[in-house]
Amino acid sequence: MRAVEIRGSFGLDNLILSERPDPRPGPGQVLLRMRAASLNYRDLLTVLGQYNPKQKLPLIPCSDGVGEVVEIGEGVSRVAAGDRVCPIFSQRWIAGEPTREKARATLGGPLDGTLAERMVIDQESLVKVPDHLTDEEAASLPCAAVTAWNALIEAGTKAGDTVLVQGTGGVSLFALQLARSMGARVIATSSRDEKLERARGLGASDGVNYRETPEWGSRVREIAGDGVDLVIEVGGAGTLEQSLRAVRFGGTITLIGNLAGLDAHLKLSLVFMQRIRLLGIFVGHRESFEAMNRAIDHHRMRPVIDQVFPLESARAAFDRMAAGGHFGKICVRI
Repeated sequence: MRAVEIRGSFGLDNLILSERPDPRPGPGQVLLRMRAASLNYRDLLTVLGQYNPKQKLPLIPCSDGVGEVVEIGEGVSRVAAGDRVCPIFSQRWIAGEPTREKARATLGGPLDGTLAERMVIDQESLVKVPDHLTDEEAASLPCAAVTAWNALIEAGTKAGDTVLVQGTGGVSLFALQLARSMGARVIATSSRDEKLERARGLGASDGVNYRETPEWGSRVREIAGDGVDLVIEVGGAGTLEQSLRAVRFGGTITLIGNLAGLDAHLKLSLVFMQRIRLLGIFVGHRESFEAMNRAIDHHRMRPVIDQVFPLESARAAFDRMAAGGHFGKICVRI
């Protein structure tokens, strides 16, 4: 089978399309013919060696994908040949609270990921996807969508709440769409007015250009009345202080990403004097993925796809991720 690997050392120049032996399923396992994969910022950091510099190579990158069941091992009953399924991000996290052990068993590092023509996955680590989605749309769900869903659910989002999403990447757009399906109002930020217009087309009520308005937290607070109920914080250190200014007294900030840095210097009084809840989100378990899929199916929601590349052009997909400027998910058709 063909697979894209990081070979030799880290770096985009070391992404190689190679040949590997076809895997075969053992007891309780399923063989997938992969149809599509999607990229997350984590995948770019992994290729560059910035996510886990100790990661052993070669590695097949990317945690998200969708495939068709083509063969099942002895004892498999959760899926059948012909089913279209997504492997979950944390392969051992089926339900309940996360643990260090569960957090270590993730696709795209340290485990081989989805940029391959075939994958063998344990039956317990698979989720059937809604029929109305294309392969690329389904491939975008395991990390970005599940993360957005859990951020909203863990924060107790309800109809009438106001949610702030940062930028127009995968997690933020999923949060926008899912929050709107829950009856919440959504305010979006971006560096480009044309992206804010597209966000409005997806249901955002307002948008703030953070390049034109560097103190965007105060502007968001003003738009929301007295602050938003929830901030989907994907920027990290570089945006957290503005998020603290945007959220209402007693509101929640879900910490998801570090697009703008890891090491934050902030005024703690902004947290405890306003009773702000900072909530870390680490994707989610299989049961939350399945619950989200029921909501997506009910609302006939369509993920936003930016661009699709063939497997042999996977490097170009990573280049687009590195350049920024994308709106929605970058996918690879396999």
